[in-house]
Amino acid sequence: MAKTHHSKTDKSILKHYMELETKDEKVQVMYVWIDGTGEGLRCKTRTMDKEPKDPEECPLWNFDGSSTGQAEGSNSDVFLKPVRLFNDPFRRGKNKLLLCETLKYNYQPADTNLRSTCKEAMDRAHDSYPWFGIEQEYTLLDIDNHPFGWPKGGFPGPQGPYYCGVGTNRVFGRDIVEAHYRACLYAGIKIAGTNAEVMPAQWEFQVGPCEGIEMGDHLWMARFLLHRVAEDFGVVASFDPKPMPGDWNGAGAHCNYSTIQMREDGGLKVIEKAIDRMSKKHKEHIEAYDPHQGKDNERRLTGLHETSSIHDFSAGIANRGCSIRIPRQVGEDKKGYLEDRRPSSNCDPYAVTERIVRTTVLDE
Repeated sequence: MAKTHHSKTDKSILKHYMELETKDEKVQVMYVWIDGTGEGLRCKTRTMDKEPKDPEECPLWNFDGSSTGQAEGSNSDVFLKPVRLFNDPFRRGKNKLLLCETLKYNYQPADTNLRSTCKEAMDRAHDSYPWFGIEQEYTLLDIDNHPFGWPKGGFPGPQGPYYCGVGTNRVFGRDIVEAHYRACLYAGIKIAGTNAEVMPAQWEFQVGPCEGIEMGDHLWMARFLLHRVAEDFGVVASFDPKPMPGDWNGAGAHCNYSTIQMREDGGLKVIEKAIDRMSKKHKEHIEAYDPHQGKDNERRLTGLHETSSIHDFSAGIANRGCSIRIPRQVGEDKKGYLEDRRPSSNCDPYAVTERIVRTTVLDE
């Protein structure tokens, strides 16, 4: 019988090489970018002569855009513009992760570079000091795309005991979650917390509060780290908004949002005004809240499983079946923030935060 190929490697062997010292202060900088799907992440590494302290110290680079869905083969070079540095939790030391924008051959933003217009909107809304926090839900899968820890060819018990659960029969993949959490903290990402979600093998981490463009930058890098950590454990991190059909919760990226006016005394009136503006732009928000202009969210926003219907706008205090939830404490304090529950788990946070700011601050 032929030996089956196995793609996993022994990570203990790698440890020896990662502990080797480098000469002359040279460091490795991993450039990270969003690919042509608007969901996937790519990366490659270059050596630099010293530790960069700022993205501007890192050179413009390029890649083969015809292999990432971002260019034609006859004009395939796409530029990488450095925008934010993070510490590298895998190589550690002075090595860095570098988030980049993608630019076409003429140095204009690539079609999937939504950061560019988001940055423009955030700069115009600067005086409102928009703060965001995104609750990123995701699902751990085996390499056969079956949820991690689920019986092969079958299903676990019904939802109920898994949310914020503890115990071998209720929690699947905590090691991965803990590793990702520490990797984010080491990298300098503003990760705020984590918890097990309603569907078994589904988890959530929260990033924020972040101001303006910082939200998209930190969430994209946190996603990159999750994929990279999951790679080490031999599992898949999925951001599919409805990975399992049937009576199982989907996955979202609830966006908590406030401006300085909302956070001040009497801010509830400002929140209510923002919600009114959002109600009139429901279609535009739905189109911005997943990479396929609402088609992914159609599977998730059904009005069931703690969601609102994709077709209707609603808002309420402490209601998780609404489009917009006002937390109960906010209702009592008469100030604070709102929670937009519509963004899908695979949303582009640049598109989400830009749309919210354009609607509520710029009135566009």
